[in-house]
Amino acid sequence: MNSTESSRIECLDGLRAAAALWVLVGHCLLLTGWHLPVLGDPALGVDLFIMLSGFLMVFHYQLRQDKEPWQRPETWLKFWTRRYFRIAPLFYVMLFFALALGPYVYESRTAIDTFVGRVPQAPERYLDSSLKNIFAHLTFLFGLSPNFAYRTPLPDWSLGLEMQFYAVFPALMLAVRRFGWLWSAIVVAALGALGVVVLKSMGVHFPMPSFLPLKIQVFLCGMLLAGVLGQSQPRPLLHLALAMALAAIPFGDGHGLSKFLIREALVLGFFALVLYRMLPGTAGVVTRKVAVALGGGIFHVLGELSYSIYLIHLLVLQPVAAFVITRYGDGLGAPLRFATVLAIVLPVVCLLSFVTYRLIEMPGQQLGRLVLRGFARKKPALGPSPAE
Repeated sequence: MNSTESSRIECLDGLRAAAALWVLVGHCLLLTGWHLPVLGDPALGVDLFIMLSGFLMVFHYQLRQDKEPWQRPETWLKFWTRRYFRIAPLFYVMLFFALALGPYVYESRTAIDTFVGRVPQAPERYLDSSLKNIFAHLTFLFGLSPNFAYRTPLPDWSLGLEMQFYAVFPALMLAVRRFGWLWSAIVVAALGALGVVVLKSMGVHFPMPSFLPLKIQVFLCGMLLAGVLGQSQPRPLLHLALAMALAAIPFGDGHGLSKFLIREALVLGFFALVLYRMLPGTAGVVTRKVAVALGGGIFHVLGELSYSIYLIHLLVLQPVAAFVITRYGDGLGAPLRFATVLAIVLPVVCLLSFVTYRLIEMPGQQLGRLVLRGFARKKPALGPSPAE
């Protein structure tokens, strides 16, 4: 299957929506004191986001490879520019609100932690408006430092992680071009494991897995799936086997049996939804219907809003949860408390996300395209290099 056959994979919108809602619902469960398996672990929703990111970066890189050859530095610059203007505009706006509302959100979180019996959050996560912290976040370097990786009310640790992935992504694709998918993935995962071992030996601990070696294996799972689409003679079973092996690596945010099984299921399901044309008989027909359904209607809308939902939800959720807890206390059982908070938070977050998507995300991406066109005007077209 050639990657240029289609520029759209049906299920991606629905999977992005599922990841965003998983994180929101998981945090809502945690902050209202009701435990549900699977849904109550927002880290798994983040893992799905990471797999999707690995997939999408490779998928679009392969689509553009004829016009933007991988070995050219201008291709790398275009890639980094696109990703910066996709992530940064909304993040900078939300960072401003997070720092401004930090003391209020901290009061809310303190009330929540006291009520549900959770370990209190460190005050500096909500109250640090120092120039060092602001600089680390504006430059996206915060994910490299245990001291700054988890230091705003936003769930932004994953954005620092994402930017590290973008930074090394062109080099990863060059390695794939030179050595092939399987060997490249194995070597990169081994280097990541070595990095984790070195960190542990030095006594360095990240409060969240914001350092790329802690999550590179999850990015690789999505990359391997996209790699199948770019092969003239695809080897999906080999890619799937390696992706499932990588998903089992116990780095990052814990890896008990339940997390292991869910991550394996995520990889298997992701491969099936994208590669349903390769599935035989009824399995292929059913999976195709699911994939197509995930690409339309409300799933498409929520998929477009998924980044905003992810970034905004904690600023809304924590004050609402604190209000419900303070107002009703034990008068509401945990399930009803969760349902009440979710019924308030979900529509508010979706509405705010729609506004920020239209007013910030879309203009930010348009600005990125203008910058790219400026690069094209300044730089004369190059003929093919001997290596091409």
